[in-house]
Amino acid sequence: MDSLWDFPDFDAHELVHFVTDRASGLRAVIAVHSTHLGPGAGGTRFWHYAEPGQAIADVLRLSRGMSYKNAMAGLPLGGGKAVILADERRTKTPEMLAAFARGVDGLGGRYVTAEDVGVNVDDMVAISRVTRYVAGLPVPDGSVGGDPGPHTSYGVYLGVKAAVKQGLGKDSLSGLHIAIQGAGSVASGLARRAAADGARISIADIDSAKAKALARDVGGEVVETDAIMTLPADVFSPNALGAILTEASIAALQAPIVAGGANNQLATAADGDRIQARGITYAPDYVINAGGIINVSTEYLKDGDQSEVRRRIEAIPGRLREIWAESEATGRNAAAVADAMAQRLIGRG
Repeated sequence: MDSLWDFPDFDAHELVHFVTDRASGLRAVIAVHSTHLGPGAGGTRFWHYAEPGQAIADVLRLSRGMSYKNAMAGLPLGGGKAVILADERRTKTPEMLAAFARGVDGLGGRYVTAEDVGVNVDDMVAISRVTRYVAGLPVPDGSVGGDPGPHTSYGVYLGVKAAVKQGLGKDSLSGLHIAIQGAGSVASGLARRAAADGARISIADIDSAKAKALARDVGGEVVETDAIMTLPADVFSPNALGAILTEASIAALQAPIVAGGANNQLATAADGDRIQARGITYAPDYVINAGGIINVSTEYLKDGDQSEVRRRIEAIPGRLREIWAESEATGRNAAAVADAMAQRLIGRG
């Protein structure tokens, strides 16, 4: 591979910024895909990658996904993302966060950061001491802001219900079996809401203790991580890392619906056709999981209160229905339809 432009996931990104700080050991990449609708907004991921090329591919895909997510959510924001390359021990220091914050600040507002995998509210507070281009900060009860996870979870729950209506013709989750991959904030919120509706829950997570604790909370069962995708269920809900829907895994699915909060669920564009060919109802990830960025946007832009955040999140099922309707009318798979809609919104269609 000769250059960044040769990466398969490079999609005319406006900016790819490498941040290095020898004193703290920081290595990070910030990618801004589009600022057509506003500053590139998206969280920072703290993750150990086997080699740097994986980090670059991840940030390119994630930032493009944020362009599409923000556009489809009707937000005046572009798409951006950052990854901090963690060592095997996941060492994270105040000095490292400060160096990263300086990198964000140096972009002058073209990128606005928030929480993502491996990065929490306390980290955002530390980053905010150096740069103002940050959201997801603690706020008083009743104010807009804070951890975006619960808002993402609420949107995913509404999207799962919409997918059940679309794929099974049912108005309730009662009596349905939902197989949830992941036991983090988004998965936990979904599991609790679905269980309260009367759904049966199966959970898998690489952290078995978290999976067991969540299963106890919702009266569910824990299954092995390599079994969750092939479990006979009504809904498979991926809520961990991405690229899990591949030619092989799609062929092995035993659920008629795939709807979850993980980013970049499809390993390749061709996997959207594979899902459709199997007759599986698919909720495009960046549409169903937009609740968190809706909250972050409202906090950062100061253009609404909690009731407005809720109203905006509750528009997610309607967007999914539009995608499924166009998919049925045109014969294109739901992921391709969503991509085309988003590309038009950011001036690339």
